[in-house]
Amino acid sequence: MHIHILGICGTFMGGIALLARAAGHRVTGCDANVYPPMSTQLEASGIELLEGYDPAQLELGADAYIVGNAISRGNPLLEAILDKGLAYNSGPQWLAENILPGKWVLAVAGTHGKTTTTAMLTYLLESAGLNPGFLVGGVPQDFGVSARLTDSPFFVIEADEYDTAFCDKRSKFVHYRPRTAILNNLEFDHADIFADLAAIETQFHHLMRTIPRMGRVIANGAEESLQRVVKRGCWSEIEWFETADGWHAAEGATPAEAVFSFEGALIGRADMPMAGAHNRANAVAAIAAARHVGVRPQDSIAALPGFKGIKRRLEVRGVARGVTVYDDFAHHPTAIKTTVEGLRRRETGGRILAVLEPRSNTMKLGAMKDRLAGSLEQADFVFCYANNLGWSPAEAFLPLGERARTFDSLDELVRAAVQCAAPGDHILVMSNGGFGGVHQKLLDGLNAG
Repeated sequence: MHIHILGICGTFMGGIALLARAAGHRVTGCDANVYPPMSTQLEASGIELLEGYDPAQLELGADAYIVGNAISRGNPLLEAILDKGLAYNSGPQWLAENILPGKWVLAVAGTHGKTTTTAMLTYLLESAGLNPGFLVGGVPQDFGVSARLTDSPFFVIEADEYDTAFCDKRSKFVHYRPRTAILNNLEFDHADIFADLAAIETQFHHLMRTIPRMGRVIANGAEESLQRVVKRGCWSEIEWFETADGWHAAEGATPAEAVFSFEGALIGRADMPMAGAHNRANAVAAIAAARHVGVRPQDSIAALPGFKGIKRRLEVRGVARGVTVYDDFAHHPTAIKTTVEGLRRRETGGRILAVLEPRSNTMKLGAMKDRLAGSLEQADFVFCYANNLGWSPAEAFLPLGERARTFDSLDELVRAAVQCAAPGDHILVMSNGGFGGVHQKLLDGLNAG
């Protein structure tokens, strides 16, 4: 079968493309903004990419179309598909019907940490010899691809609460029917589709309704929002983490060491590849989920130090003139705060120059603007790309005083950051998009200086 994917370069849809190709289908796709790492990953897999949404793409003669959730009514190719009555589907539904049947699905949901925890859980199962299939909303460094299809009974998936497609406004994760589900955390996000936190909690309640009695929920006990979700109904086994009497991870003798316990009993120690309390929480949730499929916690803990992490999660993009440039996907104030704090804890020397693009729909709407300054308090300087926002980032950053500057021109931002940087500094770039290739522009500017 020939499948043509609209919005193929999104992290999720790119993973769908890889799975469809591995399942034996011919796969092509299109997108308006093609950028790494997904574009290079797809091209390396022999998947043809087309720029834009020209209705002439129907001449490819695809048997079916998978429509990404970034595609809205009015898109010219989508309108042509609808006009001609051609077969189409959403990515999550296609996955549920073609890949997940018969699999033990392990799903990782939550506002933050989904990608890292999904990759970490996959790595732990791989280390235990279980050869899991997976779909991650990023590219795990240990596997080099965002999705993989295997003959293993286990499939690990990042379970997103964002809506499914133009024709299906349920959250993506209701399609997956997991047997093991991690609920990492839950706070307000996606202001473009959810009115408030209660609306998101309802979607998590819908996810809970799909988990079988013999399934297991592993939930963050420190999150009041998740406690409310569980109280609305839980028909499965449940284990809590981040609680004294459940699963817990504490800082050890050094910031890198994590001490893991369950029901008050020590189960092991390990040096974490990524610092910070949020990463310890990610790790203990993954250990608990791996235990549900038979992996001993001690074996998971022994494997943890080898986990390489995710591209675009404090990923070093280069060093120039003694200045290290990092790339990170952080696009929500909580994620920004934990990323900056994690870098500060790991790199005690040098200043942190935060380069931020408020690009997510939630950020563009200004729903989180009052929290931005606080999330960047530990940065020494902030350079924000305003990029025609409907609100004033300069006003939002007033609490930071002269430490924060905003720019309408990306080139001017790069020049200012390069002029500010000194040997030993860390430039931390945060965006959930390509950011105009700013990482290389910063490195080029530093080298030219």
